[in-house]
Amino acid sequence: MNTATEAIAEKLLQINAVKLNIEQPFTWASGWKSPIYCDNRRALGYPYVRDFIKSELCAVIFEQFASADAIAGVATAGISWGAMAADQLKLPFMYVRPKPKEHGMGNQIEGLYEKGQRVVVVEDLISTGKSSLQVCGVLQNEGIVIEGMVSIFNYGFAHAEAAFESAGIKIHSLSNYESLINHAKSNGSISDKQLNSLLNWRENPSEWGK
Repeated sequence: MNTATEAIAEKLLQINAVKLNIEQPFTWASGWKSPIYCDNRRALGYPYVRDFIKSELCAVIFEQFASADAIAGVATAGISWGAMAADQLKLPFMYVRPKPKEHGMGNQIEGLYEKGQRVVVVEDLISTGKSSLQVCGVLQNEGIVIEGMVSIFNYGFAHAEAAFESAGIKIHSLSNYESLINHAKSNGSISDKQLNSLLNWRENPSEWGK
């Protein structure tokens, strides 16, 4: 397993960015019951963790998407990470709203961009992939070329991976669900029984807990 992937999982757990609660699961916006909640925004309040994540984001963008000439952040959680990476790499930055602004210029994409630009999209986390792919579609409709997407965390749902593959969009995540729960298991945060429940949830999240 990638050392950086393990390190980020460890740091997310250390700063309590990840909450695990099988007995009293969280409810997502989709209505799914989930034993895990990942709040990567907490990392913004920890300068050394923030710097480590920023450095890893930049390394992935530089190594995996060297031909990119701009970065786009997904509003709202991806804006700060995308802006930091763009600043470090000295690339133009833009961000994309879930829907057009309801006043002013009515923009959905904020920042300078042009047709034919090759862009890496920076996302906070990937769950179902629906909102992430929607943002990619908005950019593509403006003639922007999506080089790929980089996220801090990925739940690794099979249907999300299939959706990105079908859309022809390459994704790279700094950490993932397996790394997270394996690290939680190794440091004694969860039991074998809890581990099995977490694995079962990931296989069928829409039905888990019903």
